[in-house]
Amino acid sequence: MSSAQSELADPPKDGISAMSFAPEHNLLLISSWNCEVAMHDVLTNVKKTGYTHKGAVLDCCWGVDQTKCYSGGVDRNVVHFDFEAQTERTLGQHDKPVKGVAFQKDLGCVVSGSWDKTMRTWDQRQAECASNTSLPDKVFTLAVCQNRVVVGTANRHVLIYDVRKLGEPEQERESSLKFQTRCIRCFPNGLGYALSSIEGRVAMEYFAPDAASQAKKYAFKCHRAQDEKGVDTVYPVNALSFHPTYGTFATGGGDGK
Repeated sequence: MSSAQSELADPPKDGISAMSFAPEHNLLLISSWNCEVAMHDVLTNVKKTGYTHKGAVLDCCWGVDQTKCYSGGVDRNVVHFDFEAQTERTLGQHDKPVKGVAFQKDLGCVVSGSWDKTMRTWDQRQAECASNTSLPDKVFTLAVCQNRVVVGTANRHVLIYDVRKLGEPEQERESSLKFQTRCIRCFPNGLGYALSSIEGRVAMEYFAPDAASQAKKYAFKCHRAQDEKGVDTVYPVNALSFHPTYGTFATGGGDGK
């Protein structure tokens, strides 16, 4: 393994579905198919705490700071958890599993996307739905980037919305990767986003449509294991997370790494 890489000492016992670095501390939030959301200290490589859903957890994100987070999954609930108080609250529920959650600081709201083909915003203070946007297909992932919401749906569609006016997308794109989208996370500088697929690949994309910006995009392979005959086993890249300060990023795959 490269010296630039490291692995968790106590990773989830099942496939990782999502990861998120804390805004100001060296903490990593991880959700997984074993129904758990866990907080890890990446400096000491120690799992600090966690909580569970009634089904597989498909996405997670931090709230206003490292003491609060949000998650969603197969149980259809959008959940708020306070690590300091160790309290859990359900903000609301979709009609089908929740595949994406993100916190928008400026508006103080939570954005969720579901296999029910909707994107909803939630008032986290009142625990009620503030808006409900119909989408053309199932949501596989979503991310918030300043005033943008980037949604990846079935059939490799990528929809880019202004969170202040969710009626129509600002941009509609097709993924540059050939296979189904698994995760989208935005660059810390707000200039673009990373997109991963089921085929062990990650693409770096840019919002600006001009030729100079689009020339910067690229893709790479990861989460592959080679046997003694040189045959690759390819795992889906289920999770991506950028460190908000250093610009480094982590990937989490179906190989549990």
